[in-house]
Amino acid sequence: MGHALFTRVAGENGYAARSRIHDTPGPRWFEPDSPIQRVHGDASMFVGGLRALLLQSLHPLAMAGVAGHSGYRGDPWGRLERTSTFLAVTTFGTSEDAQAMIDRIRAVHERVRGKAPDGRSYRASDPHLLTWVHIAEIDSFLRAHQRHGARPLTEAESDTYVAQTSRVARALGAEHVPTSTAELVTALASYRSELAASEAARDTAHFLLREPPLPVASRQGYRLVAAGAIGLLPAWTRSELEVGGPRGDGLRRVSGAVATRTIRWGLASVGSRGRRQP
Repeated sequence: MGHALFTRVAGENGYAARSRIHDTPGPRWFEPDSPIQRVHGDASMFVGGLRALLLQSLHPLAMAGVAGHSGYRGDPWGRLERTSTFLAVTTFGTSEDAQAMIDRIRAVHERVRGKAPDGRSYRASDPHLLTWVHIAEIDSFLRAHQRHGARPLTEAESDTYVAQTSRVARALGAEHVPTSTAELVTALASYRSELAASEAARDTAHFLLREPPLPVASRQGYRLVAAGAIGLLPAWTRSELEVGGPRGDGLRRVSGAVATRTIRWGLASVGSRGRRQP
């Protein structure tokens, strides 16, 4: 199970990539076992990552870029592999490799542009959109970790986590990036008037939650991850995306916990083949 999970997320070359990321000598952006490494190396990222995708989709311009350029339906696992590799390299890799990854992503962002269904122009390199994607992501990762992580962070460590992730966001071109949990709350609130579920966002939620590209035998386990992710969303976002109901959060919390513990157990066997998952 651990091998199947690992290769789904990291790709068929995941073991070689993990060795390259963790074993290449050189300075890193972040200290070993610092908050960013604890959060991004924990199994709770599965729940947090799905929650992040759902939350990010609520910005119509960000969603238009995903729908028009990411190939999330045609190649969802390829997109997941690229995202997990980006997080692994910038969190655990050498400073040189982290900067090279940032440079590649910035070059890709420069090519991603177009018009949303409402006629507004968007570009992936827009600092305002980059900041939204970033804060939706780290809020999701942190909330999932604090609820389901093996070692939840203290209040001070949570602030450090937000500050550490801001380095990556600024390197990508984001601006006005929060550096504490209080600033993160303020930043999320500042986007509220821009957020609404487009038809594409609801279609994405349906795809992610009800039509996962998985074998039938694997779908029950995925449903636990999905329930955990929904349970971490604010009530208004569920209403916008038409997912989940006003009741059942207790069961969703249990589902997220069971999913995370099972994934952690499965990936522990994969750890015997190397240090940790990318």
